[in-house]
Parts: sequence; C-alpha cells; structure tokens
Amino acid sequence: MIKYFNKRMKRFAKWLVKTPTTVLAKWLVRIPTMGLKLFFVLFVGLLVYSCNSAPTADADDTSEVRTPVTVTNVSHLPLDEYIELNATSTFMQQNYIKSNLNGYIQKSNIKYGDYVKRGQPLFVLKTKEASAIGNVVNQLDSSFKFSGVNTIRSDASGYVMQVNHQQGDYVQDGEQLAVISDSKSFMFVMNVPYEDNPYVTVGKTVQLILPDNEVLEGTITSSMPVVDSVSQTQSYSIRVNAPHTIPQNLIAKVKILKTSVKDAQTLPGQSVLSDQTQTMYWVMKLINDSTAVKVPVKKGIEKGDTIQILSPQFSNDTKILSGGNYGLSDTAAVIVSPGSNVAVSDSSKILQ
Repeated sequence: MIKYFNKRMKRFAKWLVKTPTTVLAKWLVRIPTMGLKLFFVLFVGLLVYSCNSAPTADADDTSEVRTPVTVTNVSHLPLDEYIELNATSTFMQQNYIKSNLNGYIQKSNIKYGDYVKRGQPLFVLKTKEASAIGNVVNQLDSSFKFSGVNTIRSDASGYVMQVNHQQGDYVQDGEQLAVISDSKSFMFVMNVPYEDNPYVTVGKTVQLILPDNEVLEGTITSSMPVVDSVSQTQSYSIRVNAPHTIPQNLIAKVKILKTSVKDAQTLPGQSVLSDQTQTMYWVMKLINDSTAVKVPVKKGIEKGDTIQILSPQFSNDTKILSGGNYGLSDTAAVIVSPGSNVAVSDSSKILQ
C-alpha cells in the first residue's frame, strides 16, 4: 500500500513539473488563506525535489547484487581407481623338526632366528642305551661299530622360528625339537571383501606398499575356498620377489586396479557441489559474463582433488565456477574475478 502511494505521488510530482507556471499561479490565487498558500508552495516544492531524486532511488532499487566467483575449464586426463586393502606377511609352510629316538641331545647347532639351509645339521642325538654303556660294545667287538649317535638335519631352507630343547635335554621319539619356516613359502595374505572379488583374480599383478614406503610388485597366486563368517572376507595369497628379507607379520597396503580411464573429463573438486545426502551433484556453468546456471552432473572416479564427470559432456571452452559457487541459486548473477580462468593445458598439473 505504501509503495503504491509513493508511486502515485511521484507521478503527481512529475505532472506538476511539466505543468506551466500560469496554471499553478491560478491555483494559488484560488486558495483562500495565506497559510494554505504557504502549505501549497511547500508541498509542491517537496514533490518537485522527490521527482528530481527519483531516478537515483530507482537505480538503487533496481541494482543487482552479483557474487564474485572464479572459473575453470574441463580437462581430459588419464585416471585410475584403486582398491586399497591390507596384507600380512607370513610363511605358509613350516617344518617341524622331531626326534627319531629316545635319548639325549648331545649337541645343538641352532638358535632362534638363525637361517639354515636344506640338509644342514641341526641336532646330534644319542640314545640312552649308548649313554649308559658307553664304548663297552666297541671294546668287545671292534667290527660292531656301535655308537648310538644320530644327526637330525633340516628338510628345507628357512629361519629358525622356535627351539624347544637345548643341549643335554632328554627327548623321546617323535618329540618336537624346533620349527623351521620354509623360505620358499613366504607370502602376503590379503583378506578381500566378497563384493570386491570381481577385481581380484589369480595371476593379477598388484602393488604392495610397505610401512617404510617401499613399493614391491606382487602376483596373486591362490585363494582360499572359504569366506569368514563374521567379516565376509576371502583370503588371497600374494607372492613377492623382495630384494631383501621381509619379517613375518608385517602389514602392507595392497593397491588393486579397479578402473582405468585413458581420457576422462575432469574438474577440480571444488567445482562439484552436492546435497546433504550426497546423492545429487551439480556444477555452476557460466552462460554469459554475469550469469551462472545450475547443471546436474554424474561423477565417476575421484582421485585427490580431481573428479571425473561422466555426463554431460562439456566443451573445452565452457567456463565452470570453481570458487564462490557454494550456496548460489539455480540461476545466479555473478562477477568473474580477473585472471581466475584456468587453461585446459594447466589442469594436467592437478595429478602431478
């Protein structure tokens, strides 16, 4: 109501400005009292002043607020998407060294952590009978050659993981003396969620990253035909050719290639906006020098601060808002900051 009254008064004031002074003078003569004449003069003066200042007010009312923004272009880059899982180093096979007689350990040639080769002597055992009668039999008959001594050798090359008896201990036939890990059976065991099984196949080459950031190449050699009932993961073994010894129970990260795109349409991460549930994504596209519109997009691979845009396809000269785009309406008035445009050729630095 007030706005309507102001508009009517402005139109009346403009009409007074255009009205000849002789007409206004006739109106002034018809006013009976001096007080009313003064009021009429002041009223007309105020209307004329408001009419002269009206264009400035209208300009202030019609001025549009524009948001300062920065823009960028789409780029086409190769993108790879990996699955990262943990794998633990272990020896898949262990050799249990056992006694083959009842007697005493006459000599022990190993200790915990030693590396032994196949056929290397580990223990020297002597039967309790030989220990009891000593060399009496040989003294009675030198051709008999009775000693009662037996040497236990390693069946495989590896590390001594456990020593159960030392020199002088009495052991029985079949009793465990030591445990030797088979160095040829060294593997990394990886537990893969069942939903990721399509990306993990026997014979596939993978990357292993050790805690010291050393990168090793490995090959998936086998899988266990059973799934853990709680975690719903399946175990895979990975063989690596390491140039040095890797300790058991070391946890490494395994990078498995999931998807590879040679020519992906990409945008910086700050250009892609989403709703609170992160189910809808969009970008703000500049359609002219001062207007940006909302364009829904479908995203693909994310790598660092780079996001693949599956659809729609933008031209190389399309300007997409990269800064100041948060909270803008579907169609927004903007002002581009000078020097904010990023050339397509420069966007390759994103992945470096």
